[in-house]
Amino acid sequence: MAPTSSATDTARAGEDAVALTRELIRRDSTNRGGGEGDERAAAEYAAGALTDAGLSPVVLESKPRRANVVARVPGTDPDAPALLVHGHLDVVPADAADWTVPPFSGEVADCPVTGLPSLWGRGAVDMKNTVGMVSAVVREWARTGVRPRRDIVLAFVADEEDSAEHGAEFLVREHADLFEGCTEAIGEGGGETVYARGADGRTVRLYPVGAAERGSAWLALRARGTAGHGSRPPRDNAVASLAEAVARIAGHRWPLHPTPVARASLDGIAAALGVARSPGDTDTDEAVEALLARLGTAAPLVSAALRNSAAPTMLSAGYKVNVVPGEATAGVDGRVLPGAEKDFEYTMDALTGERVGWEYAHSSPPVSAPVDSPLFAALRTALLEQDPGAHVVPVCLGGGTDAKVFSRLGIDCYGFSPTWQPEGLDYTGLLHGVDERVPLEGLRFGVRALDGFLRG
Repeated sequence: MAPTSSATDTARAGEDAVALTRELIRRDSTNRGGGEGDERAAAEYAAGALTDAGLSPVVLESKPRRANVVARVPGTDPDAPALLVHGHLDVVPADAADWTVPPFSGEVADCPVTGLPSLWGRGAVDMKNTVGMVSAVVREWARTGVRPRRDIVLAFVADEEDSAEHGAEFLVREHADLFEGCTEAIGEGGGETVYARGADGRTVRLYPVGAAERGSAWLALRARGTAGHGSRPPRDNAVASLAEAVARIAGHRWPLHPTPVARASLDGIAAALGVARSPGDTDTDEAVEALLARLGTAAPLVSAALRNSAAPTMLSAGYKVNVVPGEATAGVDGRVLPGAEKDFEYTMDALTGERVGWEYAHSSPPVSAPVDSPLFAALRTALLEQDPGAHVVPVCLGGGTDAKVFSRLGIDCYGFSPTWQPEGLDYTGLLHGVDERVPLEGLRFGVRALDGFLRG
């Protein structure tokens, strides 16, 4: 059974969230990367929904069709710092041939795993659901005359699924004034139900809240050598040099670097599961692996946030099999923890060696926000009011969101997109996956949690 709430004034908003999310899904906003995307239709629909709430949203394009929506909800306390609520309108591509239902139809049908009525479509969990829930909350406020304590700035942006150049980067660079007074933010990266098995065999419900993110370090590697005939290969073969470097990168075991957020995450998850901690259990690879094993199905919440990583993802060289090329290139997806940036660069210098050069093709810094802040406490309260028997834990995201960009404005960013999920549904597998879907009750839960948090 889904957690329930004694509040009844958000029931209408819950149904509105379903309708809004459905219509957003139906507006194809696929981001194909390399600057190719179109969020205009989704942005116009979102702006219209906010206009119906009495707000004055602005639609800002970084270039034609790459559209962003920003609106401010006035609060009752002019001296209170403003809160940013951000979400992205773009989605990753979806091949309709792989889906049970057309990915941009926004169909409501039962989930084959849980049997629950669910909203299907690309963006149902990443993250048009959150845009729909937030919009539904402020629309309900307009109907009932509710005003939040502090100003709330809504930013529904383009291009999060690529480089953010046409979304958050554009807004921070060209329209930073729209975020005046914002000191804290919520966005993608937490608030969904995670089920884990406790030490006593009980099923424990966890709600991770993003308090940090690893930085992105997308690298371009290049090796140069002597071009020639394949039957007389030169010693300085660019392909061979690059292949050796790529193999070293793929096989490298990055050292442990537990950050304060990661330690708090381990503490919270272990306490919720009844797993005993011991001194030094994050000091060595062996100790960490043993600890993660005791955390069972909850281990993925923290395992990717304990060390840097670098994954070779692209290779390119040559144009004919009997020609030795003079150049070979590769792409590497690196992720960097807060405080481990220099170590990443030193390590990449060593792994690539003298024959291969590397440079950043795209980078964004790691970010971290305090887990002992009043805002984090308010996020915990909002979730526990809807699911009193659950446990809220801070996490460091292995990937990244637009928080990396908005944090440059001095904003502490948290991942909070509250959505109830039933046990047995592979939520993380639905992110960017086939048959993406969200339970209707998950959207209603999110509306109640957001309403409770945003009012304060």
